[in-house]
Amino acid sequence: MGRTPPRSRPRVPAAPGTPRTRGPAAAAASSRDMMTGLRAGLFQLAAPRERSTQNQPNRLTRQRSQRHYEEAPGFALIYAAAGFRCACVITTFCAAQRSWAETAEKRETNMSLTLNKRDNMEHGFTSFSKVVNKEEDKFEDAYEIIPAAATMDLVSSLEECTTGLYLFLNNRFSDAIHLIYPWSKNSIYHAVIYSILMVVKAFLTFDPQDIEIGMTATKEALRVCNNFRRKSRMINFSRLVSRQGIKAIKEEELHAEVCYAECLILKSTVMFIQDDSMLSFLKSGINIGLSYQIYKDCQQVLTQIPDYQSKTYRHLVGGIKFGLGVFNLLLSLVPPRTLKLLNVVGYSGDREVGLTLLNESASESHINNIFSVLILLFYYNYLSIAFSVERNHNSAVENLFLISLQKFPNCVILKFFHARFSMLKGYFKHAQLTLEECIFIQNEWNQLHHLCYWELMWCHIFLLEWKQAYHYAHVLVQNSRWSKSVYSFMKASLLAVLPPDFAKSVSEDMSSLFLSVDSLRIRILGTSVPIEKFVAEKGQRYGTTAGWFTAQPILELMYAWSGFRVISKKLELISTWLSIIDKGEELLQETPNKEYVIDDISLLNLLKGLCLKYLGKYSMAEYYFSHVIQKEKLLKCDHYLVPYSYYELGILYYLKGDYASATKTLENIKNYKDYSMEARLQFRAHIALEQIAKEKVI
Repeated sequence: MGRTPPRSRPRVPAAPGTPRTRGPAAAAASSRDMMTGLRAGLFQLAAPRERSTQNQPNRLTRQRSQRHYEEAPGFALIYAAAGFRCACVITTFCAAQRSWAETAEKRETNMSLTLNKRDNMEHGFTSFSKVVNKEEDKFEDAYEIIPAAATMDLVSSLEECTTGLYLFLNNRFSDAIHLIYPWSKNSIYHAVIYSILMVVKAFLTFDPQDIEIGMTATKEALRVCNNFRRKSRMINFSRLVSRQGIKAIKEEELHAEVCYAECLILKSTVMFIQDDSMLSFLKSGINIGLSYQIYKDCQQVLTQIPDYQSKTYRHLVGGIKFGLGVFNLLLSLVPPRTLKLLNVVGYSGDREVGLTLLNESASESHINNIFSVLILLFYYNYLSIAFSVERNHNSAVENLFLISLQKFPNCVILKFFHARFSMLKGYFKHAQLTLEECIFIQNEWNQLHHLCYWELMWCHIFLLEWKQAYHYAHVLVQNSRWSKSVYSFMKASLLAVLPPDFAKSVSEDMSSLFLSVDSLRIRILGTSVPIEKFVAEKGQRYGTTAGWFTAQPILELMYAWSGFRVISKKLELISTWLSIIDKGEELLQETPNKEYVIDDISLLNLLKGLCLKYLGKYSMAEYYFSHVIQKEKLLKCDHYLVPYSYYELGILYYLKGDYASATKTLENIKNYKDYSMEARLQFRAHIALEQIAKEKVI
């Protein structure tokens, strides 16, 4: 989709912010790694392009490429995906390509993906084996330099964008950006994918220049998409189609609507971190509401044209499922009061509907397939751990993940989620090995290493390996822009549990580190990030007082970061941490800090109740949660402990099946205001009450 440039194609310019540094040997190795993931669809990419073919007509080549693309099996992963851009092929490959096309349907029938559910006791993963016709594996190495397209239409743009995403998923980040960028000002899908890649980079680096590039890319993408949208918007698409039929609108206009909605979300996301004014906040809310309405309108159009089919129809359907799935999922997590602040009035989300749409989108072959997989991975590995009360592990998502990992075995992002899955199953040593592999597998985007350092730090903390954990906390302080206040707090907390001479050996002072946390905070939307505000308050407390238990800072942040839920599958670890808490309680009773003794003991009682809950000792857990609540009026600073104890007690009743007591207890949280991490608890309570209400009906 876009304008056709002159025949003599100009030299492709470098994309902003993407220096191209690839040696021939590195490029060849990267190309070989790439072939495993691309399967049948990569045939076009694998075919060499010679200069002697530049002046040959493109039509025949595009027809063959399109046929291969349609018959090739589905793909997956990274916040968007679909299609291939055909490269011209030399004469010696034409016969082989024609033969492949004629037998593709037969090979597709012979190809099967066998899911062998073998319980792996070491890693806890279902094993998948792929049985593919041997002819299908006979592909040459991918060409080192992917030639840019000379012309572009809707079908071709989808193909080339998928090629770019495949490069990205094989850790060839600059190659992906350089392939997508030349058409990003003339093609809606190029514009969207390029802006996504720039926004991802901005969030990884948190560099002001990268954030500005990300915002510029999203604004440009909105402009490009708007150029292809229907000019007259006096009546929405669904009403127009109901009155005049599908011929009343062009297919390109529908695709432009979906891409425009996606760009609105990207712009709102960047605005949250770039501009902290209230006006920016309100604009973001308006954009979110408009985006949701566009997706709903396009969905209505699809219900009115059930028999309509085209070469790009599945991408349109997949994009709408992806958009509505994300909206339903995220809106279902947000309390109604927060939705009003976002100006998203009148909208509500259904979590089950959202997850169903995302699962369908992730299981189908279209350009947003990969995005759907990644959203599901993020939800089940992070959001559900932090906020939800779901009891069971979702094997369907893990199956989708493993299929994607099999296609892209060297993808650093998928390997990272592989490690996270291992952590949630209690296989922390395996997670450490996988995270270390992620670090060594690519060096182009070093910011991805910071994700691994963070998880490695927590793995070592869970296993009580303090020195190793300190090393990664120190590396994060030195290299990452995300949250130096949290990293510094972690460094100081780890120094507290290490021998005194260790601090001297690394030339660090624990108290100074604690006190420096407050000055390192960042502000978003004019306010401090809640977790940073929390660690700043605790840093002042631990940096200026004595008499607290040495493991207390680690325990407190571990609870705030849902660490006890992460290790809940490993009961021996829960027991180990419970013994640490018991020891701390004994020490505090022997030599208490008179000013904060109630706060400190109440914290340990909350954590003791949490450990006992995971060990199945519900009666004892209930006693400790209730004990914290009874001390409410005696607390000096840590007032968050009471509403959080109500939450844990309510979840305990829920697990026991006492829904009435669970609801009553969770409702008490609404009586508390202005305490640490208040918004997080409101989200958790909202989700818990919603789930209890649904299960009552069932």
